[in-house]
Amino acid sequence: MSRHHRAELGRIELLSQPIQLPGKAASTQVAVIGCGAWGKNLARCFAELGCLGAVADHHSEAVETVAARHGSRALSFDQILAEPSIQAVAITTQPSAHHHLARLALLAGKHVFVEKPLALELKHAEELTHLARRLDRRLMVGHILQYHPAFSRLQNLIATGAIGRVLRVQATRMNLGAIRREEDVLWCLGPHDISVILALIGTEPSEVHAVGGYHLRQAIADAATLHLSFPAGEQAQVNLSWLHPVKEHRLTVIGSEAMIVLDDSAPWERKLLLYPHAVTVARDTPAVIRAEPLPVAVEEHEPLKLECQHFLDCIAQRRKPKTSGEEGLRVMRVLLRASEAMNSHQGPRTDLRREDPIHRHVYR
Repeated sequence: MSRHHRAELGRIELLSQPIQLPGKAASTQVAVIGCGAWGKNLARCFAELGCLGAVADHHSEAVETVAARHGSRALSFDQILAEPSIQAVAITTQPSAHHHLARLALLAGKHVFVEKPLALELKHAEELTHLARRLDRRLMVGHILQYHPAFSRLQNLIATGAIGRVLRVQATRMNLGAIRREEDVLWCLGPHDISVILALIGTEPSEVHAVGGYHLRQAIADAATLHLSFPAGEQAQVNLSWLHPVKEHRLTVIGSEAMIVLDDSAPWERKLLLYPHAVTVARDTPAVIRAEPLPVAVEEHEPLKLECQHFLDCIAQRRKPKTSGEEGLRVMRVLLRASEAMNSHQGPRTDLRREDPIHRHVYR
């Protein structure tokens, strides 16, 4: 990186706008549907924002515990739909129940935040998106990495030319655990990285290749590797696994002038590193010029609370969320293409995207 480029980076750091701190929300009241591990986090965030109206879950002990912790009400799903003081719901249940619950909530006039994936069938996701548009309700998908302060700063650096043109994106999301019975590792972990890759490149891929690893069960992949090619020549690779000894959540962006790494497992002061490496080619001979990484300042805020605040702001300001239903559809199209590629390698197996009728009424 040249002296001018370093100076420009310093100027960018000084001019970058700070992230809006979450504060007490306006009058919007949100009900959290599902009080599992992630539902508890959502309930906490909405409570801290002053807008947790109620919680619901088919496990009475879990819902009563969460309600008591935050001084909220434990209601049934039907009661929430009929309650006029609750304007929005946040759905964090089994993915097979997302479509059914979100559809009923939209028809009841509620704004809807739904954890990823938006649905397990493309036609269901399209129905929810069209329904939200027709009813003028906000529909937002929980692609939390887009609300991470480090990702916001990464986007800012790319937009201001700090790494040149984006050539390649490499995403790694691995850990031991979070093994699901309903969706495979692609549908469980993949939406996060596919969402941010599409946001960085700005278009959907022209080609999607994927291979899955079926080590624990024949029908559900516990590891997957995706290769994405984009119309302007950008490339992306995503490595996913819940059968991995150490936690790795890393996003690497290779630019024409520099490289940048977001490592969510690193401490805040080193979550975002800019590598001003350079590669030159003279007479068809590449030469690598290495440089020390430059830590990029990132404000320390909880991504989930920023995500919840964004949902509330979109309701109050009547604007489309960053991770809207349309954005969720784009992610789902890539997931489906990757699933088809994995199935072509694995052969016929159980369809993981079918909706289980058992889940239709568990929150009613």
